[in-house]
Amino acid sequence: MVACPCEVCASADPHDKRLRSSILVQSASTTLVVDTTPDFRFQMLRENVRQLDGVIFTHPHKDHIAGLDDVRAYNYFQRKAMDLYANEMTQESIVREFPYAFADIRYPGIPELRLNRIDKEAFTIGDITIIPIQVWHMKMPVLGFRFGNFTYITDANRIEEDQREKIRGSEQIVLNALRHEKHLSHFSLGEAIDEVQSIGIPHAWFTHMSHQLGRHADITPTLPTGIQLAYDGLVLHV
Repeated sequence: MVACPCEVCASADPHDKRLRSSILVQSASTTLVVDTTPDFRFQMLRENVRQLDGVIFTHPHKDHIAGLDDVRAYNYFQRKAMDLYANEMTQESIVREFPYAFADIRYPGIPELRLNRIDKEAFTIGDITIIPIQVWHMKMPVLGFRFGNFTYITDANRIEEDQREKIRGSEQIVLNALRHEKHLSHFSLGEAIDEVQSIGIPHAWFTHMSHQLGRHADITPTLPTGIQLAYDGLVLHV
């Protein structure tokens, strides 16, 4: 076995144990997940999530949809299909990646999925209203989402001004910050800081961080007031 030379991998700090990026959004009566990463099953077990009312997707890259098959446990216990909310591009990828879930001949135990198309208009699931925010992941349109005073954006390197207007007024934002160096499709740490400060959001948490960013304890003291690194298991009350 070859030891990993990466300081983040070898760190004993639980803040450095970074699984793929996703969030759970809960109200008094509704529970939603944004993206089903390859770590989806473990993440849901870790957080003891017994109810799931829907899954919202940002975009169709594998690290954001690969865990979808594991919603079948919720199908079984909730005795209903899982509602998926995605734009047309992401829906096409889901059908292509999980064709057996949409086949005419359905075998017992396959996930039961119900597609709901979203675009740029606000929509409601249960008692939660969601405002889509279109951002750019190089040339790919990706959806971020605003839930009340909280905004979540991952896999972006450009936000156009009309979409910034949807974000303004948020009290908290989770935004991607991949590494220190510039990247072709993700915000760097400096770019993410500039974005938060230009929009004027008082509290920001950075996510989708590669190991190239460095250890949580080393980066945190360098960040401006109101900006922190997110970590697995972080809970925000909004």
